[in-house]
Amino acid sequence: MESLQHASAERPVRIGVSACLLGERVRFDGGHKRNDFLVQTLGPLVEWVPVCPEVEFGLGTPRRTLRLVADGEQTRLIENPARPGGEPGSDYTEAMRAWARRRAAQLEHENLSGYVLKKDSPSCGMERVKLYRSGATPTRGGRGLFAQALMSANPNLPVEEEGRLMDPQLRENFIERVFAYRSLREFFGNWRRTGDLIAFHAARKFQLLAHSPKAYEVLGALVAGAKGAARADLSRTYQEQFMAALRRPATTARHTNVLQHMAGYFKHTLDPASRQELQSVIADYRAGLVPLIVPITLIRHHVRRLDVAYLKAQVYLEPHPKELMLRNHV
Repeated sequence: MESLQHASAERPVRIGVSACLLGERVRFDGGHKRNDFLVQTLGPLVEWVPVCPEVEFGLGTPRRTLRLVADGEQTRLIENPARPGGEPGSDYTEAMRAWARRRAAQLEHENLSGYVLKKDSPSCGMERVKLYRSGATPTRGGRGLFAQALMSANPNLPVEEEGRLMDPQLRENFIERVFAYRSLREFFGNWRRTGDLIAFHAARKFQLLAHSPKAYEVLGALVAGAKGAARADLSRTYQEQFMAALRRPATTARHTNVLQHMAGYFKHTLDPASRQELQSVIADYRAGLVPLIVPITLIRHHVRRLDVAYLKAQVYLEPHPKELMLRNHV
């Protein structure tokens, strides 16, 4: 099982972040948007790589605000008027796009395992950024120019907005993807033997089943044909499909299915009372009476006590650090 505490001591998990979310005063008004979860809870366990596109691009603090403006099929980044009804300011579209492409390329060398963007920002917003049209009410159809460049350059990189991290399920999913992405990159960066790939995939069986049983089957077929496949192609395809699977949030029904599969490994080793207790806890989780951490903790207890080797290797039982208590809320 993976441990962030161990990982952070030897090879820190590096996550890109909009600098204002760490409390840096880089906003247009000289302020910040400090996020307590990122700074206080996640911060001690990771290494942040802060970026403020607008400041790094060369705009001062304080500065005039920017907006995304629809221009036919194109989206432009334009300064807001200095006063209501005044003429729009500078058009930074092409210059910002070029800068964003260069900065996104640089970040590929920063060994990032994830990225947290500032919501609603015309440079950093991941989705639903206000998009203005002449004579019409703004719609929520825009994406920040830097966010677009970042996600295009790093399609497998886990990316989230800080606003969406208020949702416990999305927060747990993002952190799980961060650790999965880091593991994938480390494994395929040092992959030598087909047997190692088989073991890597086997250890993630239940993690994949919780997100997408179909993806588990497809990836299993890739692994089965590994000996006859071009290594670079297999590596790329496996990573793409693995991360795509984890972007599908795990559901209560699929978690329950995984828990029942795991319970089956104790069929002949647990006494009747303990088997009944485990089934009762799984049923309570399915009914929404207890969070996921309750059946997980009981299964981990039996895994350790009975030394069930196959389950001990399953990443599903600890896909992210227990210090974050993410499964206490899903």
